[in-house]
Amino acid sequence: MTQSHNYTYYGLTCQAQEVRQFIEHLLPDADHHSVPVCIWGRHGIGKTQMVEQIAREQGMHWRAIAPAQFEEMGDLLGMPQISQDEDGNNVTHFAAPHWVPTEPGPGILLIDDVNRADERILRGIMQLLQNHELISWALPKGWQIVLTANPDGGDYSVTPMDDAMLTRMMHITMEFDVKAWALWAEQAGIDPRGIDFVLTYPELVDGERTTPRSLVQFFQAIAAIDDLKQQLPLINILARSCLDDTTCGAFIAFVEQNLSKLVSPQTIVSSGDFDKEVAARIERVAGGAVPRIDILATLCTRLHHYLKLGQQPINKTAIGNIQAFLKMPLLPNDLRLGLMQDLMNCGQPALKGVLADAELAKLFLTQAA
Repeated sequence: MTQSHNYTYYGLTCQAQEVRQFIEHLLPDADHHSVPVCIWGRHGIGKTQMVEQIAREQGMHWRAIAPAQFEEMGDLLGMPQISQDEDGNNVTHFAAPHWVPTEPGPGILLIDDVNRADERILRGIMQLLQNHELISWALPKGWQIVLTANPDGGDYSVTPMDDAMLTRMMHITMEFDVKAWALWAEQAGIDPRGIDFVLTYPELVDGERTTPRSLVQFFQAIAAIDDLKQQLPLINILARSCLDDTTCGAFIAFVEQNLSKLVSPQTIVSSGDFDKEVAARIERVAGGAVPRIDILATLCTRLHHYLKLGQQPINKTAIGNIQAFLKMPLLPNDLRLGLMQDLMNCGQPALKGVLADAELAKLFLTQAA
């Protein structure tokens, strides 16, 4: 698990959706530049991927560089060349590096892991942040500079940035948001068993080696294995190749307890026999003298995301199954109310039919009041 370090962040600490809103609000129009933005956060939480997704969804040009790979100023400024001016005199000019954008905006230039660059490169970037240009080239209008950085202090091998550089940017810190990650994972086709694991044990996604990025690597590695329980030795090898010991042990226990076989949201929605195919299975894994609230919360979150993404038409059978799920005695009132609120606000009008059930409607209105 994460050791205690005196990390230094900048800007307000926010979840992924708030960071996204911040970035999108500051995107420039086609004729102007905006103040550069730096997203701080621990490794592997999806900073780079989120910025690239914003660019893709907004139809913006995209260019990314990793200045930690720059060994000399020529990698930033370009290489000098000799040509003749109109009077026939030899003059020196710079040929811009191949990664420099030339097409007009809108676009995003991502400077990834900026504070892992050498101090000389950081000093060279300062003019780019201030003026959107260097001595050798200029960023086309309509391009936004976004930077990512790991926190100062602790165990990160980073180059501190002084106030002269920090004040050339706006700052925000991104923290891991398990529900936002789970929604992304559903859209990205990540192994559902992995999504269930992270939602059930979100506290594990905060290690030196266990990060959202390393978990996705692991989930991709096991996706082709149908029966995890029959392949536990291989699962253990794959887990220990990219995760810390605590997470490995938790995932093995997750499989051994059959939690990797939780009822899917698709089964909940489309079941032809809810009591047998859904309720009985949930009772087996989450019931007992002390109900497993973490598992029930996982089921609620995945059902909400499944319906929010519109992965199945909402017909009469689906409405009836959702109502039956919400009325399960095993489900605590706070989870029941939270799921109803999520369903009413998830942008699927057909789900309003859930409240056609008088018992649920009364409960919803009473608890929400």
